[in-house]
Amino acid sequence: SMAFLPGGDLLITERPGRLRILRDGRLLPDPVPGVPEVYARGQGGLLDIALHPDFPSNRLVYLSYSKPLGDGESTTAVIRGRFQNDRIEGVEEVFEAESRGRGHYGSRLVFDRQGYLFITVGDRQAPPRGDLEAHPAQDLSNHHGTTIRLHDDGRIPDDNPFVGTPGALPEIWSYGHRNAQGLTLHPETGDLWLTEHGPQGGDELNL
Repeated sequence: SMAFLPGGDLLITERPGRLRILRDGRLLPDPVPGVPEVYARGQGGLLDIALHPDFPSNRLVYLSYSKPLGDGESTTAVIRGRFQNDRIEGVEEVFEAESRGRGHYGSRLVFDRQGYLFITVGDRQAPPRGDLEAHPAQDLSNHHGTTIRLHDDGRIPDDNPFVGTPGALPEIWSYGHRNAQGLTLHPETGDLWLTEHGPQGGDELNL
């Protein structure tokens, strides 16, 4: 993933866990210090990057990655830190998904025009067969196959759709997805558009 900084530098994530700087058309030789340990196997690794809407003043950078949980398992997590002097400082975790697995991390990050942070989480390759109403992506007590909506510091907005719903995780904005790896705002309307991968065809574009 890539993010352009106001001065023209380009930050680039590399799957093994390196955050790189492209400056004046040249890739700097050393990775950016401060990136957490990632689970860099299969589909896992350092994934998306997004700048805070007020980046010029607060210098906050957000990274999604595959967080190792031990026993070969991992989950989707998001951290933020201040990008200063070509390093990330003051790293803090703003989200860790309630899901385990080795693939389908989702991981896309987008801020909307109100400053809310949206995060996609994949279904962790749960088989798309059998009783689909019992599929983990239809279960609001976990984060499999969801889109998450948070304040920029990880707090849960009071107007999220499942706040106050018994048994539901209140950070969930939408659910029932497979593996959403495309997320963007419509440049005119500000609507959120999402693409997800189908298991045997059936890819979707969601509004």
